Amino acid sequence: MQLTLWTYEGPPHVGAMRVAAAMHGLHYVLHAPQGDTYADLLFTMIERRDTRPPVTYTTFQARDLGADTAELFKSAAREAYERFSPQAMIVGASCTAELLQDDPGGLAKALDLPCPVIALELPAYQKKENWGASETFYRLVRGLAGARRDRPSRDRKSCNILGPTSLGFRCRDDVREIAKLLATLGVEVNVVAPLGASPKDLTRLGDADFNVLLYPEIGLAAAQWLERAHGQPFTRSIPLGVGATRDFIAEVARMAEINPATALETNDSRLPWYSRSVDSTYLTGKRVFIFGDATHAIAAARIAQDELGFEVVGLGTYAREFARDVREAAARYGVEALVTDDYLDVEAKVAELQPELVLGTQMERHIAKRLGLPCAVISAPVHVQDFPARYSPHMGFEGANVIFDTWVHPLMMGLEEHLLTMFRDDVEFHDGAAPSHLGEEQEPRRPTSAAVVSDIVLAWADDAEKELKKIPFFVRGKARRNTEKFAAERGLATITVETLYDAKAHFAR
Repeated sequence: MQLTLWTYEGPPHVGAMRVAAAMHGLHYVLHAPQGDTYADLLFTMIERRDTRPPVTYTTFQARDLGADTAELFKSAAREAYERFSPQAMIVGASCTAELLQDDPGGLAKALDLPCPVIALELPAYQKKENWGASETFYRLVRGLAGARRDRPSRDRKSCNILGPTSLGFRCRDDVREIAKLLATLGVEVNVVAPLGASPKDLTRLGDADFNVLLYPEIGLAAAQWLERAHGQPFTRSIPLGVGATRDFIAEVARMAEINPATALETNDSRLPWYSRSVDSTYLTGKRVFIFGDATHAIAAARIAQDELGFEVVGLGTYAREFARDVREAAARYGVEALVTDDYLDVEAKVAELQPELVLGTQMERHIAKRLGLPCAVISAPVHVQDFPARYSPHMGFEGANVIFDTWVHPLMMGLEEHLLTMFRDDVEFHDGAAPSHLGEEQEPRRPTSAAVVSDIVLAWADDAEKELKKIPFFVRGKARRNTEKFAAERGLATITVETLYDAKAHFAR
């Protein structure tokens, strides 16, 4: 076990809560000690839900351990049904309560409640949050979808959308965008699950002709079971980016036996146009580091290299269950995949590569901020700012527009900063000038002109400092460090313009 400040995933019972909170008519009875109710804050604070998750905790205390904790669970389960009258219940234990071995599934079965009760076995010390969400959804689907049956006759093909949950990355808006795209194709949406579904809706999953899998980390196991048990194929293309959206449309069209032309003609993404325009030359070849869940990281690498002309210098994931997929993707870009759930490993890699753009989770946002690098968030885990009130999908053609804005703006703002820096000697923009809206009585800022490297004090000549400021800010730090290292190794006490260019030539070899 390792103590950590941040973690990419919580324990598996938090994944089960994400499924329960996404649905209605479902209630989760969680055998847990007092204090494990912290998970409620993830939904009310980060996702800004106006209700608590549908979870009842046993909340046993230390003094209860000498008594019958099993009886506490049975009382909590019985009272939860009487109070909430759910269509179905799921029962399980948190990581701490798992050590008691009270068997919530067996205890709930003995109560003989008048609704389906699905027991969850979530090994808290071997698995994590996404696996817990996937296993919970799989158990619900398997327990409620029923046996294979004849599908109702329809004029149009229908599908289920699988995978979106609470606390997922842009799930609410992605579902809306993909539902609109499917309607353009003439495909009906039968059930969306878990997000917005009820246990009764899950009993209708078998009525669809095929399944649209948007989030494999959550929905893959359920989609595979539905394929085996109900003969429903499922899509493999994830519609993130223009190219992948076109692939998705073609795949859905084959399954629905329809012409995809109408949906393809609705492409109003500005990303392809801009990436071919003269204005985009500033972006070409930008070095980008990508880290997140496997689905979003792999898709981001394709968008970055194929659609925006970036260079992928790093690709990784914290989702070990999908490590093979990420390694295969990384090999296509000539890089070695970083598979880790330790943010310190990620930070070390970013510091080593010094990319010009970081695409990642909220962890990478903090890492990039400390290293002075531009960053855009592309994957959960995320914080409140990545649950916008506005419509902001990442999937489909409109999602490609959002991705374009989200990724390009940090770089374009970097260009603006660079231009401002170039004109610092201007009467309005020089380093000693106060912000115009604050007047002229502010203390002028003084540039740093000396550094200590390996106990050697290095001074920057004024003309060298001025020349350094012509370098864009997002690579200026690396240029400064390389030059200081170059000077220290050669015993130079003062860095001149000649030293700066000698260092540049040395590190360019």
